[in-house]
Amino acid sequence: MKSKKQSYYQALLFLSPTLIIFITFILIPVGFSFYLSFHKWNMFSSERTFVGVSNYVQMFQEEDFWRVLKNTFIFTVGAVPLNMALSLFVAQGLNRKLAGKKFLRTLFFTPVIISPVAAALIWRWIYDPNQGLLNHALGFFGVDPINWLRDPNWAMTALIIMGVWKTFGINMVLYSAALQGIPKSYLEAAVIDGAGPWTRFWRITFPLLSPTTFFIMVMSLISSFQVFDLVYILTSGGPLGATKVLVFYIYENAFKYFNMGYASAAAYILFGILTVLTLLQVKFLKTTMYEAV
Repeated sequence: MKSKKQSYYQALLFLSPTLIIFITFILIPVGFSFYLSFHKWNMFSSERTFVGVSNYVQMFQEEDFWRVLKNTFIFTVGAVPLNMALSLFVAQGLNRKLAGKKFLRTLFFTPVIISPVAAALIWRWIYDPNQGLLNHALGFFGVDPINWLRDPNWAMTALIIMGVWKTFGINMVLYSAALQGIPKSYLEAAVIDGAGPWTRFWRITFPLLSPTTFFIMVMSLISSFQVFDLVYILTSGGPLGATKVLVFYIYENAFKYFNMGYASAAAYILFGILTVLTLLQVKFLKTTMYEAV
C-alpha cells in the first residue's frame, strides 16, 4: 500500500501542469498588478517609483473616473435584467412542445459562438444611420433615422441591445436545463388545485429556478462589468465618452497613456466592486432561501 506521503506527491505530480499555469498566468500577474498599483511605471523603464496610495487618491479625484463608473453601472443595469428576462422567457417558450424547437435553440445560441469582431461588424451595419437594417425597419413606423453609434443619447442603448443579443443564448441554455429538471408532478398538482399559468410560474417554477438564477445573475454581472470588446470595436468609448466603461478606461491608461500603476489601481477598484456586489448577492440569496423555508 502507498503511504500518505507517496499519495500526496503523486497527486501533486498530476496537479502540477494546472498549478504551473495558474501560478504563471494568474497568481503572479495578479500579485504584480497589486504591486504596481502603488507605483508609477510607464512599462518601458526599469525604474518604478513608489507613490503609495496616490494612484487611488488621484483616481477618486478625477471626474473622468466617476463618469466611466457611471457608464459601467448604466450598462450593467440595462443589460443584466434584460438578458435574464429574455433568456428565461425564451427558455420557458422552448420548454413546451413546439415544432422546430431544436432549430430555434441553435438559432438563439448562435450569437454566443460568433466572434466578437464578426458580431460587432454585423451590428455596425445594422446600426448604420443611412443603410442600416434597424433604421430601415423603424422607418416603416415613421421614426426618423437615428445615428445609433454617434449620438451620445443612443450609443449606450445600442451597446446594451447588442450585448444582450450576444450573450443571452448561454443563459437560455442554462434556464432550459433547469426547467427540464423541475418535476412535472409539482406542476400537475398545481393544475389540479386550480392554479393558473401565472401562479404556477411564480409559486413553483421561479422559486425552483433560484440556484440557476443566482448563478446567471452573478456571472452576468461580472461579464457586464468586464465588457470591453464591444466598446472597443463599435464606439471606442465615444461619442464624447458616453460609452467609455471601466475596462476600456483601464486599457486606455495602460496601453495608450502607458500609466501602468494607475491602470493597475483601477483594475483593483473593479475587483473590489465585483467582490462587494457578489457578496451582496450571496447574502440576498441566503436571506431569500431562508424566508422561503
